[in-house]
Amino acid sequence: MFDAPNQRVSRAADDSALTAATPASEAIPALVERAGGRIHALARRMCGNLADADDAVQEVFLQAYRKWHLFRGDADPATWLYAIAVRACKSRTRRKGGIDRRMPALSQLMPWSETKVMEVAVAPDDTAHRSQRNEAVARVQAEIARLPEHLRMPIVLKEVLELSVEDTATALGLAENTVKTRLHRARLALRKAMTARSPLVKAPMPIFEKQVCLDLLKAKLEAMDRGGVAHGFAVPQAEVCARCRAVFRELDLVQDACAQLGDGSMPSPLRRKILAALAAREDAERATELKPRRGRKPVRRQTARA
Repeated sequence: MFDAPNQRVSRAADDSALTAATPASEAIPALVERAGGRIHALARRMCGNLADADDAVQEVFLQAYRKWHLFRGDADPATWLYAIAVRACKSRTRRKGGIDRRMPALSQLMPWSETKVMEVAVAPDDTAHRSQRNEAVARVQAEIARLPEHLRMPIVLKEVLELSVEDTATALGLAENTVKTRLHRARLALRKAMTARSPLVKAPMPIFEKQVCLDLLKAKLEAMDRGGVAHGFAVPQAEVCARCRAVFRELDLVQDACAQLGDGSMPSPLRRKILAALAAREDAERATELKPRRGRKPVRRQTARA
């Protein structure tokens, strides 16, 4: 039988404890405890409503239990689990008749022709900053749901669940460069949608050639691929004009809002339901193993009559 949750986690809670040799009856409940909240966050962003998300999460962990013997141990078990979750959410969305929406051309997402920008509050402890961030979270959450699937999946994995580009590519079965291209496009789309519904001020005039600003924007997006501000945007502020800095603050606000959407844990009733379903599956497998097999009766061979 399954152990109590706290006993399971103490035995197999960290990455090093979960290997391909770990029995499914230990590994999957441990993943429910360790990654359940993030899988639920992924399903909520992909499925569109809570009921479908709950069903998808249960399906993910039951599939993981059945397929644990296929886990080779050459990747983080959570990354392997995300790949199952991505396929489950895609399948459920398509069964519901979800259709990807067309995106504007990349040129339409660029900020060059915009005459206004957001006045992003920069003091983290400031009341205005907290209010602006809360509004950004609500807008970004709504806009993520409107992204086409091929852009929504990478942005949820990378920015909401805060996976690396490498792990995002592994979960999606895509090349890293493809993931980066889609992330850049998704971030620009979210920024444009967020600013369209926010109070704006007159944008500073650009002081550099358009190509310089394009190169700076590319460098900024690549820094976000590496993890954002903490990993450094290695361009001196003197080389970034006020207009580019305003756009970059908007992109930072989008990234911060996405990270807020990944907070939270799996609802307790759903967690109990999944653990009970896993326990029932283990009991059924054990009963099958203990059931005596009936011997086959010897088959009489009839000799052909002369």
